[in-house]
Amino acid sequence: MTIQIAPSILSADFCNLERDLKAISNADLVHVDVMDHHFVPNLTLGEPIVGRICQVTDLPVDVHLMIEDPDRWAPEYAKLGAASVSFHMGATHAPVRLARQLRDMGCKACFAVRPAEPVEPIFDILDEFDMILVMTVEPGFGGQKFLDNQMAKVRRLRDEITRRGLKTKIQVDGGVSPKTAHIVAEAGADVLVAGSAVYGAESPAQAIDDIRAKAEAAFRA
Repeated sequence: MTIQIAPSILSADFCNLERDLKAISNADLVHVDVMDHHFVPNLTLGEPIVGRICQVTDLPVDVHLMIEDPDRWAPEYAKLGAASVSFHMGATHAPVRLARQLRDMGCKACFAVRPAEPVEPIFDILDEFDMILVMTVEPGFGGQKFLDNQMAKVRRLRDEITRRGLKTKIQVDGGVSPKTAHIVAEAGADVLVAGSAVYGAESPAQAIDDIRAKAEAAFRA
């Protein structure tokens, strides 16, 4: 069992981004939220900045696309060096084709599910994905309150993954902190995204260690 912690740079200081990337060197991934002001209300960053992040960090870059037309744009982020790319149910026209394209490029393919969306429709294509991202807040803004009612989805996913002997990881994004890490890990998530809980802490590295310790103690395989 390995719990992975993926700090979200949405909560970092964009004017000191390289400094804040170095502050999370004990993490497993760096989570980058790309928003287009259309699929979600907010607007963040795009290809040039993500490409530069891939160049300056030693961590695998986990890109979460909250954008329209990921079928067109997801491969571009893989070309930039992203280790994994998540795209949303409802935004893609051909999720399996896109997942296979990303994997052929050496990039992990991940499917993201918003709070109001069920996970059962993706059970038949679970083996096409390296990870499923369950949002525990509405996508678009950081710092939202954790929605614990989403843990039922995580449990259903974990049961299905275990039943079929798959290696698909479950990522949870939204409201993860030392206070909630045990909840998501007990439900079966093994990749935890944390933004404000890491970058709002006096020591981001210590916050990562605290989240990891709480999750590892509670993880449900």
